[in-house]
Amino acid sequence: MALTQAPPLDIFPDGLKTTGQHPPLYDQIHPFDRFPHKISGPTLWTAEDYRDHPEKWTHAFTSEEIDELSAAADAFLQIQSKFPLPNLSSRLEALRADLVDGKGFILFKGFPVQKWGNHKSAVAYMGLGTYLGYFVSQNSRGHVLGHVKDLGEDSTQIDSVRIYRTNARQFFHTDDSDIVGLLCIARALEGGESDLVSSHHVYNTLAQERPDVLKTLAEPIWYFDRKGETSKGQEEYIRTSVIYLERGENARVYTKWDPYYVRSLTRFSDAGIIPPLSSAQVEALEVLEATCNRLALHMVLEVGDIQFVSNSHVLHARTAYTDHAPPAPRRHLMRLWLATPENEGGWKLPFWDSNEKKRGGIQVDDQPPVAPLDAE
Repeated sequence: MALTQAPPLDIFPDGLKTTGQHPPLYDQIHPFDRFPHKISGPTLWTAEDYRDHPEKWTHAFTSEEIDELSAAADAFLQIQSKFPLPNLSSRLEALRADLVDGKGFILFKGFPVQKWGNHKSAVAYMGLGTYLGYFVSQNSRGHVLGHVKDLGEDSTQIDSVRIYRTNARQFFHTDDSDIVGLLCIARALEGGESDLVSSHHVYNTLAQERPDVLKTLAEPIWYFDRKGETSKGQEEYIRTSVIYLERGENARVYTKWDPYYVRSLTRFSDAGIIPPLSSAQVEALEVLEATCNRLALHMVLEVGDIQFVSNSHVLHARTAYTDHAPPAPRRHLMRLWLATPENEGGWKLPFWDSNEKKRGGIQVDDQPPVAPLDAE
């Protein structure tokens, strides 16, 4: 399957449309005995590798790099040109390779958000992102620039509320894109801190301690909620597995997981439309979360920090948080979801859109892409 016709240019000016959520190719889901006994290579890391060595995973922007970003953003704001970064681009090329095929995360420091303000910061941030992947829509409203901010929504209403719009804890998960970027505009009074873990380290740990859990995660018995963000004719959920193998030789283990989207389907399981979670599944999600917590690398995003994380082989979480009292600004992160298609070096995923430039994301009908400058 592929996009059957070109997207309308009056809605999608670059001629590219986010492909959205869909089931895997079920004939590409393999039994657990096909999975590796142990994973090795550059995607495997431990918190101890990095906890006391921030120089291995942080990069402070130099004054020359900030000047280059500033000039490109100013030019774009004046004439909507491309976003040339003649010097920084070589660093970003190496970073993209490390995100896709290496450790899968980096923290940039020193992005001058307070000096530039939200509009110029958003332009520079998105311009930076174009060197790493293609923007995909993050919700039914077509947001290609997302905003992680507490809008006062009820985090207990997990069948309809997206957790990034609340101040609740986010359990370990992956997003619906190849790479996620977070730019810190304002910090919380307390909390809202970040945790990352190599899903390949988690895999090896479970292979030793709980292979039964890995087997359960590899089976296509999991249902993921669409939370109403569906196009005409689409089902409200997707049947899938949690861990997959890439297609082709030397297949890597790919993880796609968010417990909120699994636990939120009781409206369908209570009605007998889909099976409820089995005791083995409940135990698997609890063991997975506990293992991630035990193995995680903790980090704090300061104002002007940008975190980029691979969703293929890194799980991320955040602690609950409390905002400053008004009139101080609420915690605010600008978010990018970026796609890295297979034919441009991305993972060979068991989905029909593996070769589409804007694979993944959330696309509802022909909702156009928009980039609001604040949460809405």
